[in-house]
Amino acid sequence: MTEKPMLILIAGPYRSGTDGDPQAMAANLARLEEAAWPVFAAGHIPMIGEWVALPVLRSAGAGLTDPLADQVLYPTADRLLAHCDAVLRLPGDSTGADQDVAIARSRGLPVYHHVDEIPRRTPQKTA
Repeated sequence: MTEKPMLILIAGPYRSGTDGDPQAMAANLARLEEAAWPVFAAGHIPMIGEWVALPVLRSAGAGLTDPLADQVLYPTADRLLAHCDAVLRLPGDSTGADQDVAIARSRGLPVYHHVDEIPRRTPQKTA
């Protein structure tokens, strides 16, 4: 049990295994987003790197096939992990998610592999 809500990065496949197919990437993002509610319901704040990186790419006039994508997607996750308290690693091959786990572990952050492993937050009592 924890009193403070954790900011939890949800990591898993996004571009991996899609061959650049936008529908496959959208399906992967939807799968990442499916984990957002259980994280929130446990009393924490879910975060997905693509929620930040994709608008950054669009604002630079770039897309996922642009060479700039690798300079935005991976660094965004690294920067987010400076603020995150944990990582939820979803199943599936993903270089980026594996990097997220390695960074989290190097910083001493817990890495969960299922939402049931995430400690439920103890609600604060208000006066």
